Amino acid sequence: MTRTYVVTGAASGIGKTLAERLIQEGSTVIGVDLHNTDVNVDLTTDEGRTALVEQVTEISGGKIDGIAALAGLAAPIPATVGVNYFGMIATLEGLRPLLAGSSAPRAALAASEAILDPSDEELVKALADGDEDAALARAAVLASDTAGSNPIYSSTKIAIALWTKKNAPTDAWAGASIPLNAIAPGLIATPMINDILATEEGRAALVASAPSPLNGPVAPATAPAALLHWLISEENTHVTGQIIFIDGGGEAIRRPDMV
Repeated sequence: MTRTYVVTGAASGIGKTLAERLIQEGSTVIGVDLHNTDVNVDLTTDEGRTALVEQVTEISGGKIDGIAALAGLAAPIPATVGVNYFGMIATLEGLRPLLAGSSAPRAALAASEAILDPSDEELVKALADGDEDAALARAAVLASDTAGSNPIYSSTKIAIALWTKKNAPTDAWAGASIPLNAIAPGLIATPMINDILATEEGRAALVASAPSPLNGPVAPATAPAALLHWLISEENTHVTGQIIFIDGGGEAIRRPDMV
């Protein structure tokens, strides 16, 4: 049976790789991104979030089988808050009604290994409270501090991972037979990473910052795409509420005493 999936962040990276994989198996993919996809919207805005739901509803005829919410930013700017947290939740909650007609509805999203990094307590709280104005204001303060490391990205990823665990067991998701999970990738191969890997100094820096005993610190986009593929497939009947690290063992090294 042909399934229909919505993949945000489909123009590049993991999203593009996942979309290509799904199409190759014969599924229909509705790609979402800023440009060069089926639905071109800005998920930092209310207008973009509304347009996403309206256009996907029209294209799909009101029924989809799976959602992979992968659109995100890593820049230390307030817009990262809009995409990584509020845009992602708007995607999942806005499209959830379209899963009702599927015999095997599924949803997954992208967190990050950065959930292990330092975060900003005030920003995480504003995100958890659903206060976008307060979150954006706090992110603006953090973005203006150029002296130290910027915790905007890690804070958004921590907040979305916590949201996943909180919501997955609820009536709206598990109660409606919709598994909801997140993957937490480590470093994924990109042109920028490839440039770093080209030098001995760059490789040493990556190994030091992202310890990974299994196949090195950088994974190809095919690895997280394959994991996502299974999580949103009909085969996944019982995995839900999980934050699954795909980092070559980095999480196990960084917090070996946690289960």
